Amino acid sequence: MTVYHPSLAGKIDIAGRIAAHAEGLPSPDHPEFGDMFARFGDARIVLLGEATHGTHEFYAARAAISRHLIEKFGFTIIAVEGDWPDIARLNDYVHHTGPRPMLGEAFARFPSWMWRNQEMLGFIDWLRGHNAALPENRRASLRGLDVYSLGESIHAVTSYLDRHDPRAARLARQRYGCLTPWQDEPQRYGHAAERAGLAGCEDAVVAQLRDLLARRMEWIGEEPEEFFSAERNARIVRAAEQYYRSIYRGAAESWNLRDRHMFETLQSLMAHQADARAIVWAHNSHIGNASATAMGWRGEFNIGELVRTAYGDEAVLVGFGTDRGTVAAASDWGSAVQIMPLRPARDDSWEAQFRCTGLSRCLLDWRQDAATPLAESLSQTLLERAVGVVYRPQTEFLSHYFEAVLAHQFDAYVWFEESRAVTPIGRETPHGAPDVWPFGL
Repeated sequence: MTVYHPSLAGKIDIAGRIAAHAEGLPSPDHPEFGDMFARFGDARIVLLGEATHGTHEFYAARAAISRHLIEKFGFTIIAVEGDWPDIARLNDYVHHTGPRPMLGEAFARFPSWMWRNQEMLGFIDWLRGHNAALPENRRASLRGLDVYSLGESIHAVTSYLDRHDPRAARLARQRYGCLTPWQDEPQRYGHAAERAGLAGCEDAVVAQLRDLLARRMEWIGEEPEEFFSAERNARIVRAAEQYYRSIYRGAAESWNLRDRHMFETLQSLMAHQADARAIVWAHNSHIGNASATAMGWRGEFNIGELVRTAYGDEAVLVGFGTDRGTVAAASDWGSAVQIMPLRPARDDSWEAQFRCTGLSRCLLDWRQDAATPLAESLSQTLLERAVGVVYRPQTEFLSHYFEAVLAHQFDAYVWFEESRAVTPIGRETPHGAPDVWPFGL
């Protein structure tokens, strides 16, 4: 597919049309920022993206939008691109319940700064206060969607069974024993199973999930929330076993397995709670409709595409972008976080079109403009930048750009011309924090 370049003569004035329709925004730290997003209050699911995993404005904006949707429109679920057991620790905190058994400290695995930062702390402290005066069935919950927590999820399942059926717990440990030698470095299991002839553990983890589900009617009435979490963790073990094998079979297969699991977890959350309404926090590459991007053109799908198919107009997909500033990221997977300069976006990118509007912050919402000149402009193919937990500015074009048709990727877009990095926090509990403070458990 040909990439449109805005400098070519006779082409559409994309930036001009964006500027004509965009609505200015205050700072995301301003108390009125969230008011601009009341327009999404009638949705069942609102997906809020980010162009990087380390930008203050994205976290602050998502927090402000979520506060508004929770307070004014009764949204009850925040589902994030994080591991279920770690986010469960935060959920205990915001629900004023005690800590659950854990193998170690929450958010200790790379990239710890993605959720262990000041911006996230401010939001969960607000959510704890919001929930304090509400009955349990009306409190908003934090949930993790991701698939990486193999060891923690094994521990969660066996701990649950220890409390309900010690014999079943012993059997679970035998089954999971196939995976426990690999739980700290599960990618090595995938390599051994796919490349070195190791007998896989799939049958064992599927059998354990099947046995747990067979006891559902017996146990869910006693402790519905505890059983629900144990079931999700058993499903994570199954998905993680598949995922770590799939990464040696191709990028598209492993990506699709991960996003399918995250979507299925979201679906289970919607079914678990009556009249559930959810807000999803994840990277643009997960929440934008993949079929409108180079990802989809090479066979990948994502949460946004699956949600769009399942919920139609009851879902709103909101992308976020920035041009320049600083970002918290690592130079390689597993290395230390750094505060790096974020380069100005390429001239042939969507970010450059927003930069050319001269707007420092804005919201562009085109849901009602499907057959207008604005929609025509946004239906071009341009590059879009995606920075994850790793940022390599020296190879930015190859490492961080992909083609996208913005009109079909998102329903709306939030723009910050200049942004700054999130503020990572250390592993120690801040002075004066309560004993159940989530990052200090």
